[in-house]
Amino acid sequence: MDRAGHDNAVMFLGTEVEHTSTLGMKTLFVVGCLPAEDVLREALRHDVEQIYLGANQSFQVSETGMEDWSYLITTCLAEDYWVTLDYDISYHHDVLSIGVQDYNRFTSMISAKLPGIRKLNYNATLKIDDSDYEATNPGVWCHSVHQLQSKRTFTDWSKYTQDQVIKEEAK
Repeated sequence: MDRAGHDNAVMFLGTEVEHTSTLGMKTLFVVGCLPAEDVLREALRHDVEQIYLGANQSFQVSETGMEDWSYLITTCLAEDYWVTLDYDISYHHDVLSIGVQDYNRFTSMISAKLPGIRKLNYNATLKIDDSDYEATNPGVWCHSVHQLQSKRTFTDWSKYTQDQVIKEEAK
């Protein structure tokens, strides 16, 4: 992700600005799947409430699958932190496979990229579908894209400029 001041950032501090259960919490944002011990050391050192994994659109499934992410997430949850995992919608099945949805302090931040949303006409609809007819969901949910764009759920890009990079990758 091209973000000013974050070229080599692997961890940064800030306040959660997105409209989730953790809005307003002091947060450690983590870029990539780092060792759990490093993440927990920084979380404790900076007295955060939430650990936000996959920051800056960094979530990827490695050749070993979800094992490393699962360990990182469950280790942070075991220490009683709120944990958010930001991932592209294409990885949704992978995230479901690790069984972290049962934790009350876990948030799936499912990212569905929709560039040019303001160019859509009033009839545009976002359909939350299933993998096939009657596969896993009881049906489908259709939402007006126009109605989804409310002030209550909107976060302007300017809100993302107050973070403090605390750790960069070695060059």
